[in-house]
Amino acid sequence: MRFLKDFRYFAKIENDSQIIDFVFEIYYKLRTSFKLEYKTKQQNLLLDFLNNSEQKHFTALEIAEHLKAFGMARATVYRQLEKLVDNGIVNKFFLGEMAPACFELNRGGEPCEESCFHCRCEKCGKLIHLHCDELKEIAGHLEKNHGFEVNPFRTVFYGICSDCK
Repeated sequence: MRFLKDFRYFAKIENDSQIIDFVFEIYYKLRTSFKLEYKTKQQNLLLDFLNNSEQKHFTALEIAEHLKAFGMARATVYRQLEKLVDNGIVNKFFLGEMAPACFELNRGGEPCEESCFHCRCEKCGKLIHLHCDELKEIAGHLEKNHGFEVNPFRTVFYGICSDCK
């Protein structure tokens, strides 16, 4: 029944970006419904937190600190995150050798993929996904001409974001 209401919403869509957002929302709902064997209260709490948060990227510790108020143990958060990563519902990426991994909900828009690099602001800590054809070309050049394959999940450019300038 809820699915039909979503399709009624479809009739109100006015432009391509709204259609894309709607399709990815349906994709996310289907993926989360069928990928996991069953949903637990902990999974629902974790997904609600990631889905309703304005911030997009969190460390496991940040998530655990928030969900502690709901009685969720840190070990449970780590276990659930890894399960959601394995099922493709949550993306996991690394910002440096000594930095903890970050997690984000795979909303279907621009998830971390082979062509995704990251920019990290040294002042505010904001993380920006960077989908850039020029960087893909550089990565291709490094592989073709120098035999070096870049790992975009571990490639981070550090600097100052436009908000902090």
